[in-house]
Amino acid sequence: MSSSAADAQGAPLPVVGRSMVTTTLGIVASSSPLAAKAGTQILEMGGNAIDAAIAANAVIALTEPSGDGIGGDLFAIVYDARTRTLHGLNAAGWAPKGLNAPMLRAQGHTSMPRGIHTVTVPGAVSGWQALHDRFGTLGFPTLLAPAIHYAEHGFPVTEQVARMWGSAVTKLSANAYTRATFLLDGARAPKEGDVFRNPDLAKTLRRIAERGRDGFYTGPVAEAIVRLSKEEGGTMALDDLRELQPDWVTPISTTYRGWTVSELPAPTQGIAALMMLNVMERFPMKEWGFHSTKAMHTMIEAKKLAYADMLRYTADPHFTSVPVAAMLDKSRAAERAKAIDPSRAACSVSPAQYESVSGLTGSETIYLTVVDKDGNIVSLIQSIYSEFGSGFTAPGTGVLLHNRGSLFSLDSTAVNVLAPRKRPLHTIIPAFMEKDGVRIGFGIMGGWNQSQAHAQFVSNIADYGMTLQQALEAGRFSKSSFDGCDVNVETLVPASVRAELKALGHDVRDVGPRSSVFGWGQAVMRLPDGVNFGASEPRHDGQAIPQGTPMPAGVTKAKTRPKAAAAAKR
Repeated sequence: MSSSAADAQGAPLPVVGRSMVTTTLGIVASSSPLAAKAGTQILEMGGNAIDAAIAANAVIALTEPSGDGIGGDLFAIVYDARTRTLHGLNAAGWAPKGLNAPMLRAQGHTSMPRGIHTVTVPGAVSGWQALHDRFGTLGFPTLLAPAIHYAEHGFPVTEQVARMWGSAVTKLSANAYTRATFLLDGARAPKEGDVFRNPDLAKTLRRIAERGRDGFYTGPVAEAIVRLSKEEGGTMALDDLRELQPDWVTPISTTYRGWTVSELPAPTQGIAALMMLNVMERFPMKEWGFHSTKAMHTMIEAKKLAYADMLRYTADPHFTSVPVAAMLDKSRAAERAKAIDPSRAACSVSPAQYESVSGLTGSETIYLTVVDKDGNIVSLIQSIYSEFGSGFTAPGTGVLLHNRGSLFSLDSTAVNVLAPRKRPLHTIIPAFMEKDGVRIGFGIMGGWNQSQAHAQFVSNIADYGMTLQQALEAGRFSKSSFDGCDVNVETLVPASVRAELKALGHDVRDVGPRSSVFGWGQAVMRLPDGVNFGASEPRHDGQAIPQGTPMPAGVTKAKTRPKAAAAAKR
């Protein structure tokens, strides 16, 4: 490997485009400013981080329909400051009981077909209920009020969302219910600044506000989802919705340079981020320097090794035994690290043996995070998988259904094979890290980009001492495939380093700065002295918004006397 200046010293730390938000009160960070603001309003009303996260998620489910919605799934990590404990929530939906791999193979399919069979039961609302029951303090009528307001009265579409909306007109036109709901006049996508309304979704949210999860999983909304499924040849039944329950799970973790980094267990890809870090820890990343060729090459190769293992062994733990302890074992990571050739990129790697998958795409997701004045932190991610999900909208509900079932396999020997009431392998992952009383809730969305982006973020903090904002804005790589030497590298990485990576055999695809290829993330941090920080990166429309201070009792708006009246009294 070259001994260039980039290797010897690394690149300078990123020059950021904005400062972190800093306060002793709460912060909500989201890719939708309206969602972040809704969350801070809840904090200002006396709600906690969990209340604020639900309110923010409900708003962004409306304002960013290309990647989010209550027709999708939800995962969360909650840090409870009172008990100093970490909790994981898996609110992913399952496949209908009437759907299985032999049935689709009998129809001539060798992989999951596009269409209604990719629609699994949406889990997001069950996640809201679980979060609310365990940690919430305010009622659903209050938490959902901002989202209901924007759904009824409308909101101006933001820049990045308008771009994604405009690229999906063909998909949105295919289903009559979707066309009527998500295209203005049933014909065109809203442009930046156009006001969009979804009154049917407002009605659905009102039902949830009144009845909680039952307002979604029973009654008119559930009946509409089943009606749509039958119209399209699907197998969804009312009891598939009614009987879904989320799982409270124990987060999985590893240590990296003294930080404890936590992700959610199977069926998510979170273990891949931890496996990457375990391999990376074997190398002197700090000594090599930020954006050095050696460090970049090592991370890319660690990604390949970690993802090969994740894809081979990760699936719904209710259906298969996932060897988590072995996959996270530090000595096994040391052995895997020996597979990295410092002088050459590997174009194919095999999974480790603990006792390839290709063509998996989909990157439309939202991530938000909240810290409150008491130090509670919520790291929450929600998605409808592909851009605008399945493209199917349940009639009269305003709910666009996800296509998370696309990630099932029809291979009977695969751990992720489709089965009734089984959850598919999941790309979406929230994350959390802590060291010496410093706690960070973070996430970077974007399909298979997520674990590798998480590992890069952690390295930016732990190896190079970056701020939250620097760690989010720093140039990244992203390899969305599972074979080959192709890798997308942001042009924020020095040209000399990209050239040297090519010389090592990496098929580097140069991608301009601030591209959605690398996802977008948010982060909050709590220091032991009670100071909170928040950051939102500029690859999207988002913001980290601080909670405002309460106004003193008795303060009213001052009245200004007209000048003529004031003069007459003199």
